[in-house]
Amino acid sequence: MNAPTSPAILQVHDLGFSYPGQPALASGWCASVGEGVTLLYGDTGSGKSALLRVIAGMLPASGRLTLAGARLDTQPEAYRRNVFFCDPATEAFDQVTARACTATLGEGDAGFDAAQWQALVEGFSLAPHIEKPMYMLSTGSKRKVWLAAALASGRPLVLLDEPEGALDARSIGCLWKAVAARAGRAGHAIVIASSARLDHVPQIPLAGCIALPLR
Repeated sequence: MNAPTSPAILQVHDLGFSYPGQPALASGWCASVGEGVTLLYGDTGSGKSALLRVIAGMLPASGRLTLAGARLDTQPEAYRRNVFFCDPATEAFDQVTARACTATLGEGDAGFDAAQWQALVEGFSLAPHIEKPMYMLSTGSKRKVWLAAALASGRPLVLLDEPEGALDARSIGCLWKAVAARAGRAGHAIVIASSARLDHVPQIPLAGCIALPLR
C-alpha cells in the first residue's frame, strides 16, 4: 500500500483473515489509512468486499484494527460507531422505507449532515422514492439510498463497495462530486473498493492504494 501523507484514521496491524477452507485473504498484513480517499483495488472475486467487512468489524479476523483511537478487539462498540458501511447486497432493509433505512444507518452518528443528505437525495433523484419500501426500489435506487447515507455520515471512516454499480450517468457525477467534497474534510477517510483504477475520476486525488491480493 502507498504510505498515507496525512494522519492515520485507520491502523491495521498483523491482520489475518480467510474463509474456511480457502487461501488467506490477509496474513500478517499491516497498513495505515489516512485522510482522503484510499482505493482498495483488485479484480472481481479478489476479496475486496470481504476485506471491507473485516474493516467494518462485521467479519472476525486476527490482528488489531484501530479506528480513530478505538480498538476493535477491546472497544468494539466505539470502533463500529466510527465506521459507516452498508453491504450493497443486503436485504435487511427491504421492508422499511428509504427514509427509515437512512435513519437506521445514521443511528448514533452525531455528525450526520442532514443538509448534505437532502442535497444528495436531490442529486440522485431519490425524492420520489424516499417514502417507498426499499423492496420497491430498483437496484440502482437502493444503492443511491445507501450512498446518500454514507456521504452524509459524520463517521471518521466511510467504506464504499463499487459505488458506481447500477448508477446512471447523472448519479455517477453526483457521487464523485460528493466524494471529492468529503475527501477534503480533516479527520475523515474514505476507502473505495473498485475493480477500476479510478483514472476516469480526475477530481479524486488518491491518498493511498491497497492492491489485492495483499502481499
